[in-house]
Amino acid sequence: MTLAGKTALITGGAQGIGRAIASELARQGARVAIYDINREQAQAVADDLVREGCDGVAGYVDVASLDSIRAMIGEAAERLGWLDIVVNNAGILSSTPVQEITEDEWDRIMAVNLKGSFFVAQTAFPYLKERPQPRIINMASLAGRMGGYESSLAYAASKGGVISMTYGLSRQYAPFGITVNSICPGPTETPMIRQWSDAQLAGLLARIPIGKICKPEHIALTVAFLASDAAEVITGLALDINGGLYVG
Repeated sequence: MTLAGKTALITGGAQGIGRAIASELARQGARVAIYDINREQAQAVADDLVREGCDGVAGYVDVASLDSIRAMIGEAAERLGWLDIVVNNAGILSSTPVQEITEDEWDRIMAVNLKGSFFVAQTAFPYLKERPQPRIINMASLAGRMGGYESSLAYAASKGGVISMTYGLSRQYAPFGITVNSICPGPTETPMIRQWSDAQLAGLLARIPIGKICKPEHIALTVAFLASDAAEVITGLALDINGGLYVG
């Protein structure tokens, strides 16, 4: 499996799952553009990849802003030459109890996790449809499948929306050869999950049948497969990676 000759844009690529995805796609031969609201950290990831002999560039995006998304897509396409793969990874987590969620928190989570993913996919469409094996891969969540354990209902609803959006886009974009899939990770060892207390993490681990929390590298390898030519007829997928925490 190789991604030589491909280009990939990863949002939220400065840390955690996004960083692992950018690194894996680059190591498999793709030229990667790492965009994040933390421009300095995104550049540090790109610099690390270049030192490893890979090809990476970085830039700023706030996926809650359509203007910022449009600027990112245009800049990334210009810097890479074309776009083959778009990974909608940017997101924010919340564990606020239902009765304590504010309107501002709800709107911010929806703007980043759901609205941002949709408008990245919409804005990238004219570039992707010109390529031979274009891909969109959306980062959903176990919470979007079953309402969440420790995550807030706002987060679960946003990720459920990402899954539904994936189903719809997969049909809408299929005539243009663009596959659209989503990945639904369970709890994963990232800075995002460190917001949770030791008790919350222990409770989650006790529920995972395989007894392990997912690592970012597990997600990255799955993204690399879905981005490859081997996955050319896979579309409309919501793929669970959770150690058996949710099966259905």
